[in-house]
Amino acid sequence: MSLTRRQVTVAAMAAVPVAFSATGTAHAREQRTLYIAGDSTAAQKYADAAPETGWGMALPFFLHKDRRVANHAVNGRSSKSFIDEGRLDAILALIRPGDLLLVQFGHNDEKTADPARYTEPWTTYQDCLRRYIDGARARGARPVLATSVERRKFDASGNAVPTHGDYPAAMRALATEEGVALLDIQALSLALWQKLGVEETKRYFNWTATEQDNTHFNPPGAIAVARLVARELLRHRVLAPRDVRRLDAEIPESWITWPAPAAA
Repeated sequence: MSLTRRQVTVAAMAAVPVAFSATGTAHAREQRTLYIAGDSTAAQKYADAAPETGWGMALPFFLHKDRRVANHAVNGRSSKSFIDEGRLDAILALIRPGDLLLVQFGHNDEKTADPARYTEPWTTYQDCLRRYIDGARARGARPVLATSVERRKFDASGNAVPTHGDYPAAMRALATEEGVALLDIQALSLALWQKLGVEETKRYFNWTATEQDNTHFNPPGAIAVARLVARELLRHRVLAPRDVRRLDAEIPESWITWPAPAAA
């Protein structure tokens, strides 16, 4: 579904950190912001979706207060539909020199039956990702690519199985070509699910009495993936040691909250 320009603007402003809008331009730029462009695995969830949790909701727990997170990830979007709906433009209207644009798409790019979302890994997917890279760089911000976090899928022998086809490889190749930092969350999450095993991973995904969701996370899963993201941001020197915190600390599930849905 396409959004009007006004709807996109309202959505963009809703994702701006409180400190950004309340303290003035100079102070906000000093604090610097990490923008997330992505899909439902990263997105903000609301009370009507609890306990489903996007990893972007947990990322601020691992960053110092002067590194704000503006989570623009939205359920069901691909690298293409996010652009077509004006959501990338909304970010680029706000992003400033020194900010970061963290891009994770792939889950919905894979939907071959949906022309509004489908991209082909080695052509249109890479073409779309270049628009995020070029847009951020043109505004003095730093683009960062993150391969899609893996779904919970195991074979009959109990081995965690990759589900994203060529999309992670296509993103890795593009990152090398463009000289962009790559967070290989697909590989890291697959290794984590393998370590945890078939039964233990159920505690990280949105498994409830009425739902068995092997794509979306509950609070422990979102916290675990956000920890992977924060560690990779530090390892690739996208962030400095002073920018991160609690990388090895226990994060209480109670820190996750689901606000009431925004009024229509």
